[in-house]
Amino acid sequence: MPAVAALTDGRAALAALRRALPRGAGRVVVCRSVDQIRAVLARRLADAVVASPRVATVAALTALAQDFPAVPIICYATFRPDDGELLYAVATLLRAPVAVEGLDDLMLGDLVVRSGATAQRRRALADAPRLLRLRTELQREVWDLILSVAHAPVRAGVLARKLGMSREHLSREFALEAAPNLKRVIDLARVATAAHLLQNPGCTATTAARLLGFASASHLGSTARRVAGTGNRGIAELGPRGVLVAFARGGRTRSRV
Repeated sequence: MPAVAALTDGRAALAALRRALPRGAGRVVVCRSVDQIRAVLARRLADAVVASPRVATVAALTALAQDFPAVPIICYATFRPDDGELLYAVATLLRAPVAVEGLDDLMLGDLVVRSGATAQRRRALADAPRLLRLRTELQREVWDLILSVAHAPVRAGVLARKLGMSREHLSREFALEAAPNLKRVIDLARVATAAHLLQNPGCTATTAARLLGFASASHLGSTARRVAGTGNRGIAELGPRGVLVAFARGGRTRSRV
């Protein structure tokens, strides 16, 4: 499950963030500095950063955003009437959404979920059912399930058990009407997730491979070439949607099952 890295003003703000996040939205990982946030991003797949510009400077948060632009930063703190300069810096330098502690607590969780990296990838891949010719209700349900677990290695048998059917039946039903086969689509979702991670200058191919459960950067690269016809650097340039388009148009939708 993706993490939400939190650098807040205190325990009350941290508790409010935990209450606000919907179940399954991500585990809150407490940080005490921007360096600790960076350490979290190096070892955990992160959905968002929630930080107070009173605890970390706007300059430090801006540098973090430049290294990890695909991980949104949400500023959450108490603000006083004389905080105009601070809010101006947040808006112009960091360009981050702002939630006011005590006023916006109820909408904080929704803000994290809507702006998070997982939601970004889902929006980027919104055309997948059309491009992949997923026409049946089961095909679309399976695609949605694959997206929800794309951050970790997953096998067709695991998906089949979740859906209460055999692996063979699921594979056969998913590939109906010229749709790609299931194994290739699982690889597609994982490579698209890797492409999103690699759009962060602060994330190396080795880190992306480890975060997503690939054996190595080379393993990620070979999977990327099967899916999108290009290696780790190429998928970083394509991004998630570019990987989807390359997969759908490149004749790579079938594999040995």
